Amino acid sequence: MSTYLADAVEDLTVEGSSATFTYRRLGPTGGTPLVLLNRVRGTLDWWDPEFLDRLAADHDVIVFDNVGTGYTTGNPRDSVEGLADGAFEFIEALGLQRVDLLGWTLGGTVAQRIARTRPDLVRKLVVAAANPGGTVPGAPEPDPRVRATMTKPEVTGDDLVFLFFPETDSGRAAGHEHLARVATRLATGLPEVSEAAAMGQITAIGKDAAIPFEQVRADLASIKQPVLYATGMQDVMIPPLAAYTAVQHLPDATLVAYSDAGHAFLFQHAKDFAAQVTAFLTD
Repeated sequence: MSTYLADAVEDLTVEGSSATFTYRRLGPTGGTPLVLLNRVRGTLDWWDPEFLDRLAADHDVIVFDNVGTGYTTGNPRDSVEGLADGAFEFIEALGLQRVDLLGWTLGGTVAQRIARTRPDLVRKLVVAAANPGGTVPGAPEPDPRVRATMTKPEVTGDDLVFLFFPETDSGRAAGHEHLARVATRLATGLPEVSEAAAMGQITAIGKDAAIPFEQVRADLASIKQPVLYATGMQDVMIPPLAAYTAVQHLPDATLVAYSDAGHAFLFQHAKDFAAQVTAFLTD
């Protein structure tokens, strides 16, 4: 069994105006910190330690739980704006003047919101398996099993493999390897994401989906920072068309696609994607 540095990093806390944030920090200090924003029902414990270790070989990496989620106190947010405000509150509480952001799925949508509303704060932006916000013209209707699985009171390991990895032998194998890697941190079984926090995040997705594409296009055009947009071509949650559409309207964007991967391509291809991120963030 591999040993990951990320599994040994201690929990730290910082006081914000509305919550006590719990976070972990690994990698060399100096330079621009890379702050990661998580998925629906994700906590600090769900970040794949192999991916974190590879990022932290070259970056000051910070992972945290947003307001009312996981280890962090406060009332859960139920909008992208609220989640973005929570992330900004955390970054401000740490005294960081400028950061790079990497957001996965809902975290990617939140990261784009921060880049638009606080352009002074964000140097570069990595968006992984995320919607640009609102309606995406021509996007296929999602498999009805996706929402049914997402909204279950208790999501199992098999559910996560279905949501995040392709329904192929290699995809399922990659999914179970990911679950094995996160098992060390999850062994304590705490903290669970409350039903209120999970439903708030799902409500945020629903509100965001109602934004008309004209507004989405204008929002994308207003993001002036360099953006690395990445997708898995077999993603059952966010269609790859979302990433393709986003980069058409971002002023400075690069698109990366993994043909054999789904929503969690960043864990299925941790080595390759971490190298992509490192190359992109290097000045």
